[in-house]
Amino acid sequence: MIRHILLIDFSPEAEGRTKAENMKAARRMLEALSDKMDWIRALSVGVNTKGADNTNYDMALTVDFDSLEDLERYRVQPDHVAVAEFLKNVRQGRACVDCEL
Repeated sequence: MIRHILLIDFSPEAEGRTKAENMKAARRMLEALSDKMDWIRALSVGVNTKGADNTNYDMALTVDFDSLEDLERYRVQPDHVAVAEFLKNVRQGRACVDCEL
C-alpha cells in the first residue's frame, strides 16, 4: 500500500478570501475526491488543532492507494489537478511524502 501525505500551510489571505475560508474550501474539495476515484482506498483531512503549536502546518491530507500506479492516476485525474491548482494559489508552504506501508 502507498500512503500519500500532504501538509499545507495556508497564506493569511489569498484569492480574495481569508485563510479560514480557503481552508474550508480546500477541505471540502479534498474530501470530495474520494467519491470521484474508486482507486482511493482511504482519504482523510485534518486541521491543526486550536491551541496546538502555531508553527505546525495548517492542514494534513492522507490518501491510501494500492500501488504507485494508482497514485499516479490520482495525480493526473482532472478533479485532483483542479484541487492542486487551487491549493497552489492559496498556500504559502507545502510538504509531501509518499511512503510504502
